[in-house]
Amino acid sequence: MARGEHEGGLGEEFFTPGSSSFTEFLAAHRPGLLSTRRVLPDGVRAEGVPHGTTVLALTYRDGVLIAGDRRATMGNLIAQRDLEKVHPADDHTAVAFAGSVGLALDLVKLYQVELAHFEKIEGIPMTLAAKATRLATMIRGNLAQAMQGLAVVPLLAGHDPAGPEGGRGRIFAFDLAGGRYEKSGFHAEGSGSPYARGALKKLYRPGMTRREAALAALQALYDAADDDSATGGPDLTRRIYPVVSVITEDGFERLAEAETERLSREMVEQRHARPDGPNAAV
Repeated sequence: MARGEHEGGLGEEFFTPGSSSFTEFLAAHRPGLLSTRRVLPDGVRAEGVPHGTTVLALTYRDGVLIAGDRRATMGNLIAQRDLEKVHPADDHTAVAFAGSVGLALDLVKLYQVELAHFEKIEGIPMTLAAKATRLATMIRGNLAQAMQGLAVVPLLAGHDPAGPEGGRGRIFAFDLAGGRYEKSGFHAEGSGSPYARGALKKLYRPGMTRREAALAALQALYDAADDDSATGGPDLTRRIYPVVSVITEDGFERLAEAETERLSREMVEQRHARPDGPNAAV
């Protein structure tokens, strides 16, 4: 048996007490496996990398809804039309992303492992606030790559059982330096986010049903696609629709494709009569 190894071939580091963070463990013992920490050579900037665009979240009566368009762009080209930008992080938390696609997908997978690892080590799940703090720390670790053009901007949504009745859906946004900001009601990230937030300002109201929240999200993504060329709207011809998911006390649920298609077609039909979308109630 090699020096420093235990039976089974595991090194000493696997038997040394440490933190419950899987990311910190890799950074200390296998930093080469962390794609989110690799830095490009000096003077090199990432060009021509596919980018995901618009994602959003809003609270509603039973929890929180999180959604994203499907387009990824590479400069002025469409790199992918059916990208998945919304992913479950665990049973009661979801993360969506805008930014560098390859790095974002790696970050999502690492975050999923991070939450599962903590629960196995500690025997209890993280609180929602702690999950947001842990994601902020991971984003801060990617700051060097972000400054070289490989930025990832996630959006975190979850159901908090400790919250008040009707207010257990929570939304967290982040900046490139790992700043963490809780948002009230709704938020959007990505190149089309100013237009999506503008739409949600007029459509959002507390206590919405799931159907009303889903339609508001689809309307907001449609407005984002209307004014931002990097955001893709519902593609009725190819039958590619935004990803819409909800998180309630029962856990994470992605809306079935048939439901998303039905709501998208209903919304597009409404746009034939009112191209700029519904007016806000006064």
